[in-house]
Formats: sequence, structure tokens, C-alpha cells
Amino acid sequence: MQANERFFGFEEDFRDPYARDRDRVLHCSSFRRLEYKTQVFLNHEGDYFRTRLTHSLEVSQIARTLSRMLKLNETLAEVIALSHDLGHTPFGHVGGDELDRLLREDGRPLGFEHNFQSFRVLTKLEKRYKDFDGLNLTFATLEGVLKHSYPYKKPFLEALDSRFDLEKHPSLEAMVVDHADEIAYTSHDIDDGIKYGLISFDDLLEDKLCLRVDAMVQNEGVQRGEKLYRHRFVAGLIKLLVEDFMENAKEGAEKFRKDEPIVAFLAAKEKLPVGFSKETATELKILKKLLLKKLYKHEKIARKMYAGKQCIKGLYKAFREDSNLLPMHQQELFEVRKKERVIADYIAAMTDRYAMKTYHEIYGLSL
Repeated sequence: MQANERFFGFEEDFRDPYARDRDRVLHCSSFRRLEYKTQVFLNHEGDYFRTRLTHSLEVSQIARTLSRMLKLNETLAEVIALSHDLGHTPFGHVGGDELDRLLREDGRPLGFEHNFQSFRVLTKLEKRYKDFDGLNLTFATLEGVLKHSYPYKKPFLEALDSRFDLEKHPSLEAMVVDHADEIAYTSHDIDDGIKYGLISFDDLLEDKLCLRVDAMVQNEGVQRGEKLYRHRFVAGLIKLLVEDFMENAKEGAEKFRKDEPIVAFLAAKEKLPVGFSKETATELKILKKLLLKKLYKHEKIARKMYAGKQCIKGLYKAFREDSNLLPMHQQELFEVRKKERVIADYIAAMTDRYAMKTYHEIYGLSL
């Protein structure tokens, strides 16, 4: 059932509700902006590296595959995956962290959180209908975006509609998206990191999970040092994680699966019914710690992210001190929202390059 049971000029629609949700997301401006928002590497560094858009597409592909194999609703998983990063700021997580800090310092204790911002994009910030805000999406899609990552209970969510029960897990499809997200960013960050020269296979092959993947690749007849090795390694990592998840999730999916998505079916304190095997989950956690140390904290990335953080800080300071620097439409929103929140929403919606361009226009400096 749609959030608003109206079709506005269309008496019927040939699409199912989740396909309709997906199409509305694909055509919204926030989705298009993901093309120029940082995943890990700044977009202008080169045209090879992942952006928020390509990341969302990769998550969607993996989530569809997992959902299809587990006989879940593939389209629901797809739309949650395509929507899950709509609330991200420019410059990756550091942009969101900086906005969160600035809002809290400005007396806004709820701060900024990208999952909740994605939900706000879908329900409030996108405007496609005369009588109400948002994209008019189904409850299952909205809850899946809001609660696609665990844990769900966070301070900024407590004032939400009681239907979004934070004491309960969301649909199985949302849980699938959470794991698809983890598979996608782990594999493509390794790919980009190797390509950019920030991490090497010498670093990675100290890791147990990577050694399992290495054995798979060498069994194909591809040796370390060959040009094809990187591509086969990334594909092998995805294959290993996908197959592990499917095998380990079969029983849980079968137990709870019905004709329609199960929403809020299980207390959040109970173990997730789908996930990786214990061995793989442990090894993946160790690999992510290695990537944090060797890749995400690399000085080249740290310097770019620091510059992005200064850009966010400078824009917020300027708009806070002189609201005339904001477009007129944003100034008009002060009548219905707090000034600090309007400023944060405006900055969060920017692409990397537009944020840097605006910073340059205001301060007359290049980052």
C-alpha cells in the first residue's frame, strides 16, 4: 500500500508497488547527484573510481541476486539498495561527520546521520506532488531505507511514526541490502585501492579471507602479478561472500518468508535470521580492520578528506553568518524549518564539485 493512496490522474498503474517506488527513486534529482558524490576517492581523481552512484548500482545488483536466490522480493531489495545512500553528503563519511559536529555545536542535539537523511530525502526533501512532500513510497521501502543497517535504535529516530518500530527488525529484503552493501564496498574499495596504488596485494595476502580468495583465483589458472589477477580477485571475493551468505541464509529466509515482505517481524534484540557464516563474518571483520589501517587512513585519502571537511565547515559557517548567500528557495524554508537544518540539508544535497565551486565563489580561494 502506498503512503498516500492516490495516483493523481492515473486510475491504475501497470507496475507493482515496489517497481513504482524504484522508478520514482531513479527519476529523482537526489539519485542523479550521486554520480558526483565521493565514495572513498574524490570524483575528480579519475573516471575509474567508484562514486555513490556506481556503489548504489553495485549494491542493487548484489541485493537482487541474493533476493532472487532466497526467493524474496527482488524489486523491494532493489529499491532499498538504490535509495540507501541518497542522504550522503559530499566528500563521503567525513562530510556527514562534520555536519553532525556543526549541528550539535549549534544546539541541534540530533545532529546529522546519513541513513535518516536518506529517509528525509524520500519523505520530505524531494518534491514531486502538489499536496505533500516526498516521493509517495511504500512503507516497506521507507522502513528498509531507515533500518537497512543494524542497530536501528538511534536518538534521531525516536520521534518517528510509531509504525517504524525500532524494537523490531525490518524486512528480510532490508537485511539482504545491508549485507549486499558490505560485500560491494569491501570488494570495490579493494579494487579502487589497488588501482590507485594505496594498498597492495602484499598487504592483502596477509589476511586469511584474502588468502581464501587467492586460492580460488589461482585454481582458475591466474597467477599473482598477472594483469588479470586484480579483476579475478575482486570477482572472487564477491563470489565467496555471496555464496557464503546464500548458504547461511537459506534456513532463516525459508523460516520467515511469505508471499509479502515481512516487516517488523522479529524483535531487534534477537539474532538476525540471515547473514554470513560465523567463520566468514569474523574473517570479514578482520579484513575491514586491515582496510581501515592500510587504505582508508592512507595519507593521500586523509588529505583529500581533510580538504573536503574544511569545505563543509566553510560553507556552513558562511551560510550561518549570512543567509543571503543561500538561494531564495532555501531562505523561504526558514518559515517551516530551523535555519541550521535548512543549511545542513542544502549542503548535504550538494555534489563534491558543486560544494567546491560554491566554496570558491564565497571565499575566492581554491581548496
